[in-house]
Amino acid sequence: VQLQASGGGLVQAGGSLRLSCVVSGSSFSINAIGWYRQAPGKQRDLVGAISNGGRTNYADSVKGRFTIPRDNAKNTVYLQMNSLKPEDTAVYYCHADVSSWPYNYWGQGTLVTVSS
Repeated sequence: VQLQASGGGLVQAGGSLRLSCVVSGSSFSINAIGWYRQAPGKQRDLVGAISNGGRTNYADSVKGRFTIPRDNAKNTVYLQMNSLKPEDTAVYYCHADVSSWPYNYWGQGTLVTVSS
């Protein structure tokens, strides 16, 4: 499984940004695609995820502002971020939870910077 994340950039507080994660390879083994973020000096935290069946879950800090739509025809999962806050500034990673070893795949990070 390969994951290619993109779409980061600089945005003002209150603005929106959409990240993309293109999935390739043995996608049939994927249980869920998640988005994580890591701010400077902090641990990497789950932002939200979408299961193979389409069920989504979100961190409390982003509920009501972020959504995870997907386009199966394009093998792409998105992170739609609205009402961005400076505390959303982080490197964002997409992640695949798969049913066989090594059970985890990570895409490269994409930097999101929210200015106040």
